[in-house]
Amino acid sequence: MHVRWIVGQYAPAIMQKLTFLPTLPSLLAAPETPLIHRDLSWLQFNDRVLGESRAPGNPLLERVKFLAISASNLDEFFVIRLSSLARSIARARATPITRSANPLATSTYVHLSRTAESIFEIIAKFGAKQVEALELLTSELEQVSLHIIRQAKPGTPAFDLGEELFKEMVLPHLPAAETFSMQQLAGLENLQMAAIFPGGQFVRVPRSLPAMIHRGNHFFFLDDLLASHLGKTLSIDAVPGIVRVSKDGDFSVDLEEEDSESIPDIVRSSLKRREKGRIVRLQYLGPLSEQILHKCISQLRLTPSQIFPAPGSLLLHGLWSVFQNSPNELIEKHQLKYPPHQALIPKPLRDKSKIFEELKQQDFLLHHPYDSFDAFVGWIEAACDDPQVSAIEQTVYRMDAVSPVIKALKRAASAGKTVRVFIELRARFDELNNLRLAEELRKAGVEVYFGFGKLKLHAKIALVTRKEAGGVRYYTHLSTGNYNAATARQYTDLAILTANQDIGNDARLFFSTVMNGEVPVQFKVLLSAPTKLHRRLIAHIQAETKAALAGKPARIVAKVNALVDELVIDQLYRASKAGVKVDLIVRGACSLVPGVQGLSENIRVISIVDRFLEHSRLYYFESRQALYLSSADWMPRNFFSRLEIAFPVQDPLLRKFLIDFVIPTYLSDNVKARELTPQGTWKKRAARSGKGAVRSQFLFEEIAGKGYLGTPLE
Repeated sequence: MHVRWIVGQYAPAIMQKLTFLPTLPSLLAAPETPLIHRDLSWLQFNDRVLGESRAPGNPLLERVKFLAISASNLDEFFVIRLSSLARSIARARATPITRSANPLATSTYVHLSRTAESIFEIIAKFGAKQVEALELLTSELEQVSLHIIRQAKPGTPAFDLGEELFKEMVLPHLPAAETFSMQQLAGLENLQMAAIFPGGQFVRVPRSLPAMIHRGNHFFFLDDLLASHLGKTLSIDAVPGIVRVSKDGDFSVDLEEEDSESIPDIVRSSLKRREKGRIVRLQYLGPLSEQILHKCISQLRLTPSQIFPAPGSLLLHGLWSVFQNSPNELIEKHQLKYPPHQALIPKPLRDKSKIFEELKQQDFLLHHPYDSFDAFVGWIEAACDDPQVSAIEQTVYRMDAVSPVIKALKRAASAGKTVRVFIELRARFDELNNLRLAEELRKAGVEVYFGFGKLKLHAKIALVTRKEAGGVRYYTHLSTGNYNAATARQYTDLAILTANQDIGNDARLFFSTVMNGEVPVQFKVLLSAPTKLHRRLIAHIQAETKAALAGKPARIVAKVNALVDELVIDQLYRASKAGVKVDLIVRGACSLVPGVQGLSENIRVISIVDRFLEHSRLYYFESRQALYLSSADWMPRNFFSRLEIAFPVQDPLLRKFLIDFVIPTYLSDNVKARELTPQGTWKKRAARSGKGAVRSQFLFEEIAGKGYLGTPLE
């Protein structure tokens, strides 16, 4: 962190103003810095997710889904982010300047330690909110004949059904009981459960078992079934305590010196570290003796604040089963979900035989999920079947397990085309899927390359090389999101299909350079990280600042998933002080503090949590008329630890659509948007006088369904 540098820029006047904001000091990343701690900001984001489980405008099962997402998000937070914070605290404690009683360093260590305490307090309160949400949703589901069975009494039909499901679907997969010891508890896999009986019997619960088991419209959490029926099965007259462990899974794999053939084995073996990390959270359901809890604290090196009672269930993420498996007749009868979304392929791209001719005439913008991902699939399939196409190259970060894209690429390779796929094996939690995919593609004759060194390959780009009259022509697809047909129906992303040869030549350079294990540079129009993206963004912000100081129009709009890079934030503060109007649409963590007089009064920050996960990234700088889409968030990891691409929108119609329709629609949202206050809290936005309700995702869906009538894309 550039703590001293930032303090030097703003102390004391700015920090004095920040001190008087009542909520803010407890949220700051370090003492006397105008930066909200990213983890505290992320927890606020997850609270907004949980809030959607109570939002009356959401259909009932959609609300159930948001409760499940909040639990999955929190699991990942413990496995990844909390472990990283613990290491930051350890580094601050061990720093020589800390030991020499340097006031700033010492206060930073103390502040980080207090931040960790605040995080545990927030999570404990968050668990209470999840319990309330679960109870409310369970009651409302009951009214529409969807039953989440909790603590059914023996002799009732619900208890008997639970026992039947337990014997059929759970018991055959449980290992034999063992004698409990702390070593066994420590040896559990990440996010694995176990049952502990008062008499000392210990039963590991395989992670392969579903979190929720159902029959028809009756649903049971796995941990509830274990608590109700495991003792009787083992002839133990007692109810077990059920525990679940979260372990440090934040590891990195450096492939700097490795040859490509050994990379899969290195990644595969490194995954074991995720299972062997130290425990960072222990959750429990039901009776667990004080003696065991004290042993957990002393022998597993846990603090009392790292031990959490279950928020109703240890497996709230299993509520996805209710969302996915509720009977259709009940869904339709009670309108329990949003109507199925009908994504469309833009009309000029529907005839695969004419796609390349259409692209010669104009660029195409795809706004997923409102535009169908099948438009990209159709382009790839057209390339695979076109005899004039000689090569297809594509990056893969997260791909669906059964992908139409992979099927087409294998067919192209078998037909003799050059097919190259660049896979990032280290995409977190997708490592095994990507390893399987790499092996599958190689068997089909596809050339497979991997990310290298410390850099993860995060760029989303595909290139088709086609032999035409007059020579070779390049066709390029660039996207803010993954080449994943499943998530393309759930995430908002922006992509461009283009025959622009400057972009095509840059794409060709990108693939040829990465194929040789080198970092691409010298692009003509694309911006890449880690070489130029960060510097160019800083330069664009500074250009807006100069324009404002010169009395010229100046404005910055950015839509990202996270904004935590300190130097970018510093430049945005400077831009605000110069009079630049800054609009930021940040889905998750945001370290910038908006609306502070003399620092950021010209900056507005909103966040939108709605039916689809906001995932697109867009950067707009008005004085330079620079408009980029990108795979990169404004985070140090994206700027310096990943291979990223930001690509300019050059087609005038596409630019006009994004600047005059997409950006204003997001900024006008007063239904799902929340605004960040100078106090560091988030509030619902009120509709402006004379303005009705604006829900951006619904407007995007409506306009796409009308073929973009009345917009530049018509």
